[in-house]
Amino acid sequence: MIINYPVQLNFLSILATGFRHLTFKILTKFYKIFKPFIHSLILAFLFVSCDTFQRTVKVYFTGEAQGTYYAITYYEKDGKNYQKEIDSLLKAFDMSVSLWIPNSIISRVNNNDTSIIPDEHFISIFKISQEVSQRTDGAFDITIGQLVNAWGFGSTEKIKMDKNIIDSLMTYINHEMVSLEGNKIKKDNQNIKLDFNAIAQGYSVDLIGKFLGSKGIKNYLIDIGGEVLGQGTKPNEQPWIVGIQRPTEDKRGEYEIQSKVQLVDKALATSGSYRKYYKKDGRRYSHTIDPKTGYPVTHSLLSVSVLADDAATADAYATAFMIMGLDKTLQFLADNKNLDAFFIYSDDNGDLQTYATDGINEILVE
Repeated sequence: MIINYPVQLNFLSILATGFRHLTFKILTKFYKIFKPFIHSLILAFLFVSCDTFQRTVKVYFTGEAQGTYYAITYYEKDGKNYQKEIDSLLKAFDMSVSLWIPNSIISRVNNNDTSIIPDEHFISIFKISQEVSQRTDGAFDITIGQLVNAWGFGSTEKIKMDKNIIDSLMTYINHEMVSLEGNKIKKDNQNIKLDFNAIAQGYSVDLIGKFLGSKGIKNYLIDIGGEVLGQGTKPNEQPWIVGIQRPTEDKRGEYEIQSKVQLVDKALATSGSYRKYYKKDGRRYSHTIDPKTGYPVTHSLLSVSVLADDAATADAYATAFMIMGLDKTLQFLADNKNLDAFFIYSDDNGDLQTYATDGINEILVE
């Protein structure tokens, strides 16, 4: 027998309706029987969620590392203080990347010790640095060591600079002249000196974050010299609040907050021409040296804070952007949506102005 489509569809509709009614009756009966257990389960879930921070203890401590301060806050169920372990971790890290330790790995690489085998920290920093160098067309460059020392911002004595000296030192500045072959660093010129200072501080923040994570700690704020990582939240799901410093004319000037941002599972690193400098013959020389020219930067950008997933990346790009300046950096960010930045610069009248990308605007605290 042939049934036309309207009759067939009507029959299926009646069948589906009956099935829904039957299902509803079964679920209703099931709910009545297990109602007390379901309510208890829901309450237990809510209790566990709301009680997570109530069953943890806030731990806070400060210390010194890498020539600056550190401040660490986290929530731990037993309130255990891991400062001794973190201090040991930072000291071991210095043995890898500190230029002020003669027998550190980086010092031995700079002194052309062919027997030295870089550790995992050295290799990780080297790889991240080379990637940032390539993406910023050399604005970030770890081979800047000779210039940093010559300008008086490194581990050796400052020398009297002139164009001839700068031109000669520039022959040793190029990130493409160093490479990682196997587990060894190869330098095309033995006079090349590596300098990790523009990324090491951020990397050490990530290093502590990984340590805390290995201890089951999910909510913490790590600050090493202004490079910050905020993971998770504070109690009641409140975000971590971090201040961005207002540039000062005097490096010994009073600390002021320009803006505040909320950090949740993000890192923020700041680089500024006002932080380290010296004056000579009425001229101010910044520690931010352009690897393309050999001279300290002189543009109007005073400070840039970079938001990224990890502090090492944020730290490296903050330095690169300080060298690139505001306009070039904005062009770069238009093509690299994984980064955001907050800029403080001086206008033609010498007044401070700010600019924030969309990602920063979303986390600014009014």
